[in-house]
Amino acid sequence: MPQIILLCLLMIAALPGADRTGVLLLKESDTWLKSPEGIAQLANLLSYQTSVGGWCKAYDARTPRDVSAGAKSYGGWNGTPTIDNGATHSEIRVLARAFALSGTESYQQACLRGLTFLLERQYDNGGWPQRSPKDPGDHDYGTHITFNDNAMTEVLALMREVAEARAPFTWVTEAQRKSASNAFGRGVDCLLRSQITVAGTVSAWCQQHDAMTLAPVAARAYELPCVASSESARIVLLLMQIEKPDERVRHAVDAAHAWFVRSRIDGKKIVEQDNDRVLIDATDAPPLWARCYDLDTNQPFFCDRDGVKRAALSEISRERRTGYAWYGTWGEKVLKDYERWQHRVGTP
Repeated sequence: MPQIILLCLLMIAALPGADRTGVLLLKESDTWLKSPEGIAQLANLLSYQTSVGGWCKAYDARTPRDVSAGAKSYGGWNGTPTIDNGATHSEIRVLARAFALSGTESYQQACLRGLTFLLERQYDNGGWPQRSPKDPGDHDYGTHITFNDNAMTEVLALMREVAEARAPFTWVTEAQRKSASNAFGRGVDCLLRSQITVAGTVSAWCQQHDAMTLAPVAARAYELPCVASSESARIVLLLMQIEKPDERVRHAVDAAHAWFVRSRIDGKKIVEQDNDRVLIDATDAPPLWARCYDLDTNQPFFCDRDGVKRAALSEISRERRTGYAWYGTWGEKVLKDYERWQHRVGTP
């Protein structure tokens, strides 16, 4: 199965106009990274590193950056570096592997510049914006602390790998390990302080939180403030990986687990039907979770590009029904891993 998935990803990457960024290069084997094709694409990847050290999304590493095209030649958002869609943290991991395999100094230097970019972009409260630096006149969601698509949690996972000098970061210095460890600790503190409480009950997290107040906030028109199961699941799994959790972490995990238990949807499943997605009854289906839950009622809701909440998936347009993951089994792993986590850390 993993081979089939990798083959599909490579086929997608070969399509005209398809993005081939660090996310896909990260999936390549060590042998490929050392091959002439791999070396050529790594050189192209280096050309897309921005002057501040990060990478944007939506570029094609099969060709070098066209310097004459200016900022637009970098990729999405006119060249603004981001942690969205796996950007920057994936390139850092790719280059760390490439350096460990080859000893090529340009890979190491670019990797460290990427790490420095992430460390410098971390907010004082421990969060990371979706993209930075801020464009002049940009008042949209790019500055929010972003959990959407696992952006900040993947950066935190990277910081932990560096802090612990895990492969392929076995070559980092003690000072670099300490910087990453400090960033990880501050990031976890941000997670704990941004966990949503409604009427005295602690639940989980939104897809993005305000950079100053840590309150749940909206992003795209159909991404309203909510309790988001997909992003919350990744946060809980990250917290459960902390070797020696303190009482704050344990309380956050317990509360989030309780929210996943009371928010699960049984006896339903999503099916593809006539180029559409439909929620149907299915008594033998695994538990589902809606992507978005209302902050006050904890009821699932759905949203079109008009920004209006709807109570059912069938009430929004087909374009949004099929173009966004409104249901998923995200909480299933949380429920399974929680039992092992309790056994490991003990019950308070």
